[in-house]
Formats: sequence, structure tokens, C-alpha cells
Amino acid sequence: MWNRMPDDGPVMKKLSVVMPAFNEDRTIETSIQRIAELDLSALGLRLEIIVVDDGSTDRTNEIIRRLQERYPTILLISHEKNSGKGAAIKSAILRATGDILIVQDADLENDPNDIAACLRPIVEGRAGVVYGSRRLNKENKKRSRHSFFFLGGVAVTWTFNCLFLQHLTDEPTCYKTFRMDIIKSLKIEGNRFEWEPEVTAKLAKRGYRIFEVPISYFPRSVRDGKKLRWKDGIKAVWTIIRFRFRS
Repeated sequence: MWNRMPDDGPVMKKLSVVMPAFNEDRTIETSIQRIAELDLSALGLRLEIIVVDDGSTDRTNEIIRRLQERYPTILLISHEKNSGKGAAIKSAILRATGDILIVQDADLENDPNDIAACLRPIVEGRAGVVYGSRRLNKENKKRSRHSFFFLGGVAVTWTFNCLFLQHLTDEPTCYKTFRMDIIKSLKIEGNRFEWEPEVTAKLAKRGYRIFEVPISYFPRSVRDGKKLRWKDGIKAVWTIIRFRFRS
């Protein structure tokens, strides 16, 4: 629970939304707008949005700078060259000033209206880490039953559960939510998509329970701009194995 003074109303804590972006000029404006217009006051939270332009060569950077004039909560970090999602997350963590951090992709595969559900267990003191699970929402099965990426995520999750004796339903989910002191205590090594299984593995080895809540999922294809490839799935499995047996 957040601490509250008797007559002063809720103490407003801060949420840091971290949004890595690489050549997302088709969706970045809508993504930022939907985040910036979230009302989190019921949870006692105010907002900062940290957008990391990871070396985009399209209009992504231009759009973000324009939106900064409308939404003063936006902090833009620009990488000169594309370094990967993990590198973007690490840059954002260094600048984040919130009490909670959540990752939001810029591609609209996830619905920002689900963010409150990811935050609530942390705000209520029931969890320190929350993952939004696509598999816990039965509606997603209709949308993703032909998605190679979704099925690959099932395989990665199964591998993680077998090696770490866990019961997660969706390890590769975008909506990873952390109490800030927890995520800042982890030294993230991976610079690309492998940062995700690395962090999950390190949390498990430290004994943290990962709380899951159902979220919506609207998968996109490579043609639509998806950056993930089958090789990233292989790398994710290898990352899980490596951190399971590394002392």
C-alpha cells in the first residue's frame, strides 16, 4: 500500500512508462497519445513517458519531438544507431524517476487500457513484479491462433517453466511491470530481445514471484513492421538455459 497522510488525500506516486521505438512512424503517435491520456489518479499515480528512439531512420524521432510540445510528461532519449530493445530499456531505466516501471511497445499490439490491471497488484502491495499474460485472455486465442510468434512464445515459456520450476503462462509478454527498486537492482546484459528471458531468469533465481494478469493482444505481421524473428526465439531459449546454469 502507498503511505497516506490522514487528511491530505492520496500521495501521488509516479509510473515510468518505457517505450522503445525503432522505425515506428505508423503507430508511434497513437501509442504515445493513448499512454499520455491514461487517467491513473484512482491508483494514486502520476505519469512519465520515456520514449527511446533506437536509431530510427523514418519519421519516428520527428513525431516524438512534436508530441513533446503537447505532452510535457514525455522524455525522449535518442540512440544514434539501432542497438536493440534491451539497450533501449537500459537507457530508459537509467533516466527513470518513477516508483513503478512498465514496458510499452510502440506497435499497438497491446492495449494501454490494460496497464491499470498490471499496476494494481503492485500498488496494493500484493506483488513486486507483474506480467501481463496474453494466454490468460481467451479472446486472444482467436486473434493469434495462426501467429508463429505467439506459438514461439508458448515454447519459450514452456522452456522457462521446465528449467526454473515456475508456472508462468507468458514469459515473452511486452507488459512487464516492476517496482522500480527491483528492476534497478538487476544488471541487464542483453541488448536485444534476449533481455526479456534474462530478466525473468534473474528474478526467478532471486526468488521473486511473478504475478500475472490477463491482457489483450492484437498481433501484427512482419509486413506490418514486426521486428521479432524466429532467430530471436532460439536466442531466448539459449538465454534461459545459460542463466539457469550460470552461477
